[in-house]
Amino acid sequence: MEKIGIITDEAADLPREIIEKYKITIIPVKLDWPDIENLPGENTFQKMRELERRGIKSFGKTSQPSPKDFIDKYKEQLEKFENVICITLTSKHSGTFNSAIQGKNFLSPEVKERVFVIDSLHASANQALLVLKAVDLIESKKEAKDIVKELEEFRSKIKLFAMFQDPKWLEASGRISSLVGNLLRNLVSRGIRAMLTFRKGKLTPGGIKIHATDTVSVLFKQFDKENQKPKDENKKIRVVITHGDDFASAKRLDVSDNVFSVKLAKKIPMAYIIIGILGVAVIAIAFIIIRKKIVKKSK
Repeated sequence: MEKIGIITDEAADLPREIIEKYKITIIPVKLDWPDIENLPGENTFQKMRELERRGIKSFGKTSQPSPKDFIDKYKEQLEKFENVICITLTSKHSGTFNSAIQGKNFLSPEVKERVFVIDSLHASANQALLVLKAVDLIESKKEAKDIVKELEEFRSKIKLFAMFQDPKWLEASGRISSLVGNLLRNLVSRGIRAMLTFRKGKLTPGGIKIHATDTVSVLFKQFDKENQKPKDENKKIRVVITHGDDFASAKRLDVSDNVFSVKLAKKIPMAYIIIGILGVAVIAIAFIIIRKKIVKKSK
């Protein structure tokens, strides 16, 4: 039996090869969207495009995993590992962490003490980074309780820079009106985009970027700006890139594929870069946050 296993939810947006390599158990987020179930496409984004092509105006609903979902996965992992660390989607936007705790509390006392649950206070690429940090700590042979303590300290050091290409799915989801959608499109056409980031567990607006017709270059510049200290100290930085079925742009952010990024990599040593596709749970959160900001501004 191995020492420590990892459980996380689908919001972590980890690539399949990472999940399999480190034997990570993923708890799926529930998606209720009957209109796309039988549509062609390899992922939700491709199905969304097909929905749009057919002129169907619809958007699904996501819901958190149940305590039973966690109980089942705890038992499954505890058959293989002495202890389990469960890393969940931020509790500031989801009840997933609460379900994980409830699931743990349903376990017998002797089993319960082998399960450690941590609120990532993040999602998507950020949550993936916390999982990868846990992998590092496990491989360094640390005890589960010590790993959890280090993860709680580490999560405040993780940064997210996110931008969206087009507000049309905000409209489709009913989060914004067509009037506001047209306003946003007009701003985007003039190179003005909003950036999102995480602060204290909440996805929040991270400022407006001017001259942002090329989102990849804007993200690079923001990354460079926010990492002055690690750059000065010559520290390596691990990067996770997620995308909404835009692999070409994601690859442009890879230090091996872009002249701009190669120059940046010379200034900031990268540990390595992992590319994954954005999950529906994070999309739903982002739509809610953007709507709140837009509606407030438009009043």
